[in-house]
Amino acid sequence: MCRHLGYLGPACAVSEPVMRGPRSLFRQAWAPTDMRGGGTINADGFGVAWWASAEWADAAARRYRSAAPIWTDPAVPEVLSQIQATGILAAVRSATVGMPVERSACAPFTHGKWAFSHNGVVPEWRKTVGAIAADLGNIDLLDLEAATDSAALWLLLQRALTTDDAKAAVVDVVERVVSLAPDARLNLVLGDGEQLWATTYYHSLSVLVDDASVCVASEPYDDNPAWQAIPDRSVIVARPGYLTVEQI
Repeated sequence: MCRHLGYLGPACAVSEPVMRGPRSLFRQAWAPTDMRGGGTINADGFGVAWWASAEWADAAARRYRSAAPIWTDPAVPEVLSQIQATGILAAVRSATVGMPVERSACAPFTHGKWAFSHNGVVPEWRKTVGAIAADLGNIDLLDLEAATDSAALWLLLQRALTTDDAKAAVVDVVERVVSLAPDARLNLVLGDGEQLWATTYYHSLSVLVDDASVCVASEPYDDNPAWQAIPDRSVIVARPGYLTVEQI
């Protein structure tokens, strides 16, 4: 499976939330603590997307990805530490058996202002996503960025986001997938630089929120008692000073 993290708040180095705390996302690449049967390490690549709308005329998410383990890539301490952002979405990857280990398969996936990450697996994803695509129409599976379930989920979610209701879009994708693949593991994180939407469906998720910032993470990066564990089969909406949790 994977581990991911989303941050919104005061501007900081893009690498800072990734490296933050004694159990940082960076460390979770080789020492995760709550994988729940989804592998032992996350060494099959990583990615980071960020937003800095104050510096750019558009609100598009920028991105860096690599198929190498995060601890081997000097871009994290040497390059990402030089970029300031007010929103960050990062992920370290543990590839499901049979899926490619390549840069294009690493989250976050991006399009315009949106960035997306998936922690989990969709059994027989080609069959499941193909059935959903046929039902929805106007989805070309040849547009997949990589031959993975996560890239396929991103394609479905982009189609659902045309409703302009991100929470409804995320829930719709989860419900459609589990109706055909009940054993799917669907911890999703979606961000637009101003807000985060996330689901729990089998894997863990915690949130740390105050008036200035919010962090959504597969695992808490420190022992701050303000971390809130999100119940399974939930959808959250989070931004600085705001958190809602609803059952799926």
